[in-house]
Amino acid sequence: MTSLRRTLEKDLFQPNEEHVLTMVHVSKLLKKKKTSFLCIVVNNEKPISVTIHQVKGEKNLYKKKRSWQLNELKSVDVIKDVETHDFDLQFDKVYKWFAFNLQERQNFIITLWEQCQKHLPKQKPPFQNMPEEWKTDSNHLIQNEVTVAPETVEMEDYLALTDREEQDLEKLMGQCEFAVSNAEAFMEALARDLSVLDGENVHSVLASEQQVAQLMVQIEAAIAEAEKVEARLDAYDEVLCHIRDTMEKMEEKNLLMEVACRNNQKLLDELDQVISQLDLPHKHQMALIDADLTSAQGLQSAIAAGKALMAAMNAEIHPALVRLAAVQEQRKRFEKWKTKFSQTISRHLNNLFIHLGNDAGETLSFHARDLTLPKHNSIHTELKAYTPLMHWCKAMDRKAYIALSRVYTNSLSKLYERDIKQFFEEAKQQISGSREKKGKGSGSNQDITGKLKHQAQQFGPSKSPVPSGLLGVEREQWGTEVDEAERQRFDDVLERVLAELEPVCLAEQNFCVSFFQLDVLSPTTKNTQTTLDGLTAEVKEEVDSSSSTVAIPQKKIEKQINEEVRRMMSDLFTCLEPELMAFISYYEKIDSFYCMYVLVRLSQHVLSAEDTGSFLSKTYGLALVKVKRIFDNFMKAQLKSIEEAKVNRKSKCGILSYVENFEDFARTAETIFKNTDRRTDLDKSYIKLVGAMFEAIPRNAAEHHKTPQEVVKMENFHHLYALLSQLKIGVLDGLRKDAKQKYNDALKAYVTQYFGRPLIKLNVFFEGVLAKVAQGVKESEISYQLAYSKQELRKVIREYPAREVKKGLENLYRKVEKHLCEQESLLQVVWRAMQEEFIQQYKAIEDLIQRCYPGAMITLDFSIQDILDFFSEIALSH
Repeated sequence: MTSLRRTLEKDLFQPNEEHVLTMVHVSKLLKKKKTSFLCIVVNNEKPISVTIHQVKGEKNLYKKKRSWQLNELKSVDVIKDVETHDFDLQFDKVYKWFAFNLQERQNFIITLWEQCQKHLPKQKPPFQNMPEEWKTDSNHLIQNEVTVAPETVEMEDYLALTDREEQDLEKLMGQCEFAVSNAEAFMEALARDLSVLDGENVHSVLASEQQVAQLMVQIEAAIAEAEKVEARLDAYDEVLCHIRDTMEKMEEKNLLMEVACRNNQKLLDELDQVISQLDLPHKHQMALIDADLTSAQGLQSAIAAGKALMAAMNAEIHPALVRLAAVQEQRKRFEKWKTKFSQTISRHLNNLFIHLGNDAGETLSFHARDLTLPKHNSIHTELKAYTPLMHWCKAMDRKAYIALSRVYTNSLSKLYERDIKQFFEEAKQQISGSREKKGKGSGSNQDITGKLKHQAQQFGPSKSPVPSGLLGVEREQWGTEVDEAERQRFDDVLERVLAELEPVCLAEQNFCVSFFQLDVLSPTTKNTQTTLDGLTAEVKEEVDSSSSTVAIPQKKIEKQINEEVRRMMSDLFTCLEPELMAFISYYEKIDSFYCMYVLVRLSQHVLSAEDTGSFLSKTYGLALVKVKRIFDNFMKAQLKSIEEAKVNRKSKCGILSYVENFEDFARTAETIFKNTDRRTDLDKSYIKLVGAMFEAIPRNAAEHHKTPQEVVKMENFHHLYALLSQLKIGVLDGLRKDAKQKYNDALKAYVTQYFGRPLIKLNVFFEGVLAKVAQGVKESEISYQLAYSKQELRKVIREYPAREVKKGLENLYRKVEKHLCEQESLLQVVWRAMQEEFIQQYKAIEDLIQRCYPGAMITLDFSIQDILDFFSEIALSH
């Protein structure tokens, strides 16, 4: 322990001129593995201060962990049991220690007690359970410490020589020559000199005994005076301590007074701010109680009073101040004024909305080239002055705001319903070119009924009218057809209708967003948004959390705003989508081609819309979906009509209905869809329709019992090929080539089947010749075969004179003429193909004669020129 004490003094305390009085090896009460040292240290400078250090060390490295000044010690618990190792020291909190050595523990506590007695005369901490013998026998206990550590005491009693003592020692050693060489002789000489000096001192003292007695009397008197001075100093010290304690208490009181003064000033400022925020001028109070919304001045006063009331009810006030009785009383006054003001606004705007909704408004006038939908800008202008009041209602009285919104939509929806219905009726009149006024009620239904009756009378009681424009139906069976001029008028009027609806809906939407503040979401579902409700902490936290969740996702806010705007616009224009679809359906029933015009126009307006989330864009989008469905159904009906098409019962089949009708269909569709964004839809339909025709033509060809199948396929594929070549539709180019190939195949098959072999016996004869050649007979030796001799050949040739051949060709021409229809003019084409076929057969027979019967001078009765003349004469004669 002594060496450890030296190490600690050297490393930690001597650099700060501090001295270790005592130390004890300890650990915390319940953590005996973590050890440390408690040291009582006093500094060598004045004023003297005593410090208690906790020192921890690892691997001969020590450092101070905690330090406490002696005056920070509040109490010491020694524990009654003398043999216990525990003791408690209370500073900022109670520290429980376990001492490994009982003697070290006792010396540490006694030293701590002595330092408290010496340096803390007025504020001595209590030493609980400390034995009295430790206090009375402290000198004896301290002596034990000296006995235990004599080296330490020697170290403490050692004093270094002063400069004066060093000079005297050097002078003394200088007087003796052997002081360094013979230390023992030098010490003996010093001892002799010291004995002589002691003797002389004794003789001197004995000689001056009387003087000594007088000196003792004077010393005793001085001691008595010193004791008086010390007693007076102690009294002064007590007075100074009392004064010090009094000054400290006064200083604490002054600090408390300053804190109280600052708090009072802050409270006064806060109250002044609260009063200024919650104070509502008298003129605003009167304007809230008795608001005049009919005059401009009264309206401005009401708006200003409403803003002031809203600002006061939403003042930024600390939640603690909100619970003040005065604040709550003022809040009740605000609620009373708010209720009265809200009732006044609701009553006035409610009457105003109803009045404006009942206004007759503008009357639609019919002009040949002018179709307009009335714009209610005057209503918006009149209501614009009340916009701040409507915003106030949304923030302060949500129930009144919702009720006024409903009254507005109910009133204005009637006005718009009347205008839109009249607008579409006038549009119908412009399309039909009628100048007559509408009859009673449903004129459109009467028109449709009249047309259906006309169609029923036309087709008779056993037939049902067929929709016009179906490809697979004969044109004679179509209903009443619509001319191109009326279709063009429909397209122009439809564009006008869609263009007129846009500014009206957009103006109403912009007004509603501004007037009803639809672009601002309420942070809470409460009826009144105010900061003076005195919410509990739980409710306030819930409101704050709900507000934060609304404020974070920006996309969700925009979505909710758009939904709110569309909801209000849907309530205002409830009849817009039904009337638009009724208008479209009305004309689609008359002529299915109208759905193509609507599809193109609606697509243009939907794609060109600036605000794709607006009410009108959504309405047009929904209508476009329905029109696209009508268009798809129309194309399905076309496909079905092609699949179910029946051939006519005439002697000549001719061009099938869907092939013939496709020209008008395609030309009309190309006019409608030219340079539009819906071209892809038409191209898809083209492919399906033409593909269905390719499948239907062979099937229908087989159904006609009078016209050969090859003729039906040849004529229809030729017609389809010529039509596709004229239309020049890029997506059908591949099918155009297929149509040409099918036409050529059908032509070849017809020529092969009906031209046949007009020189049949010659053909059979030479087939036998070729068979012999195939068996190995040389061509030059064929004439030696009995059945194929030259005489047999001449006999067969005599059966086909030129006159009989021409007669057979005339019969064939009449048969072909009977099969083919005049519409396609394919008779000369087929006749030319048969001529080429005849010439090929003639050349084949001539070639075989030259090869198998060379030099026999055998030829047919007619030449190629005769054949050409025959075909030409027959064609010209007919």
